[in-house]
Amino acid sequence: MEFDAVVVAGGGSTRLGGVDKALVVLEGMTFLDRVLHAVDRAASTVVVGPVRETYRAVEWTQEDPPGSGPVAGLAAGLATGSAPVVVVLSCDLPWVTDQDIARLVDSIGEHDGSGLRDSDGRDQWLATAYRRSSLEHALAELGDPRDKSVRRLTAGLDLVWSDPTKSGDDVDTWADLDG
Repeated sequence: MEFDAVVVAGGGSTRLGGVDKALVVLEGMTFLDRVLHAVDRAASTVVVGPVRETYRAVEWTQEDPPGSGPVAGLAAGLATGSAPVVVVLSCDLPWVTDQDIARLVDSIGEHDGSGLRDSDGRDQWLATAYRRSSLEHALAELGDPRDKSVRRLTAGLDLVWSDPTKSGDDVDTWADLDG
């Protein structure tokens, strides 16, 4: 199934001491490039956040106002593309792969979306494939997306979750890289 990708990469990275998470290097590749590799098959890819150098061309946009949270970023990114499925990823998922993305897209079935759980079993709201129509409806119902949580945005959606997997592990602190 055709999908578009929205990569949210505008956070302040405060728990990493203000270091830009997107540009942290793991095994010779930035987190952002690792996530972009995972969505290589996307019909369109937009990164929400400040423009950075990446290994391939992508579209760029910014939430309005900058720093107004992941839902505002998701809303800004959703304006790009038209595929029936939208894969939404944060830039701090360095272990996600193209196989994970294929499984997310394929497992939507009759659901509104499909997401990864991290290795501790927590739902990763920014490691998910959504039906575009379901996500657009949820955004319309939510209203102003600024400073809203993704959990609140998706509360009314029928989502299916993977078994716990390292692919769903995000990096919020330096200690997360050791895990």
